[in-house]
Amino acid sequence: MRCRSIAAFTLFCFLPLWDWAQTPQTRNIIIVTLDGFRWQEFYKGADPSIVCRERYVTGEEISHFLHESESGRRRLLLPFIWNQVAHDGQLYGNRDFDNRVNCKNDHLLSYPGYSEMLVGFSHKKVSSNEHVENPHATVLETIQRHASFKNEVAAFATWEAFPYILREARSDIYVNAGSDLAEGNLSGQERLLNKYHTNTGVRSDSLTFQYAMEYMKRERPRVTLVGFDETDQHAHAGRYGEYLEAAHRADKMIGELWEWVQSQPDYRDQTTLLITTDHGRGRGPNNWRVHQLLAAGSRHIWFAVVGPDTPAFGEMKMKSKTYQNQVAKTIAAFLGLPYGNEEPVGEVVQTMIAIPNALAEKPSASTAP
Repeated sequence: MRCRSIAAFTLFCFLPLWDWAQTPQTRNIIIVTLDGFRWQEFYKGADPSIVCRERYVTGEEISHFLHESESGRRRLLLPFIWNQVAHDGQLYGNRDFDNRVNCKNDHLLSYPGYSEMLVGFSHKKVSSNEHVENPHATVLETIQRHASFKNEVAAFATWEAFPYILREARSDIYVNAGSDLAEGNLSGQERLLNKYHTNTGVRSDSLTFQYAMEYMKRERPRVTLVGFDETDQHAHAGRYGEYLEAAHRADKMIGELWEWVQSQPDYRDQTTLLITTDHGRGRGPNNWRVHQLLAAGSRHIWFAVVGPDTPAFGEMKMKSKTYQNQVAKTIAAFLGLPYGNEEPVGEVVQTMIAIPNALAEKPSASTAP
């Protein structure tokens, strides 16, 4: 791990040498979000200060997430993230190493967070979770406008606000969220999902995932967003055990998605997977339930990325600071596209994207222990 950390630091230092004319290997990108999932659980697993409080875990069986070490707990909670993404990709946001990822917006709610993430800047007009159309185009809308990506962008989300965040009515992005049913030339599985959704009226992360998988198998989109929501729902209700279970299920579904991606000729070794969250949560055994400006820690988030253009540096342990508003331009950069908006957007997270081997090898060789 020490060698990988030194290589990551070296790469960071030599980033101005990057030739942006180089064509990335990424042809497709998948963005997955876990709503309101804290960096503490992402990096440390189940929080001992919370699991010992019966008011949050009464009736919950969480022993399968417990281990004497933080590294053990996080692997039990998020096995795909820590066994595969940490090995083949990069993880940002462990504040114990002063590796910080922050939201820029001061509202620290879901809609402002997703908007900052996908637009590239925060704005005073986006200040609540009200279901109104986003006043700003997202990077997904910009990608959709490119001739080579027309009808190649799709989004699936548990939270019903996503059609407004992504401006479905004007962007022509296919969005399936909230009470939406699958549309088009449906598979047998999609018809069953529609029937189940109609009968129950319940939108779970599992249903969102199944809709996304069936669509990807049928339509082969090049840009896909999958937004999970149950972590935030259970956290607000003070159900810590279910919050952990929701994250564990999301990790399993992401792993299934990645396994499928790597089995498909048009996706294998041509797809980047970017995983993140819309906001953090408060610190401590009580404030973990809430978020917003007065709940210290709500600004603190994380990134995980794996794909053909991302050097396998694993957990990024060098001191650095990145921001949520950098996600939009980074998504476009993976696809070899420029991105701008009506206001300045956050810059590409350059450490996520490989520089030419000749530049990477020279400093690494001189600094390796």
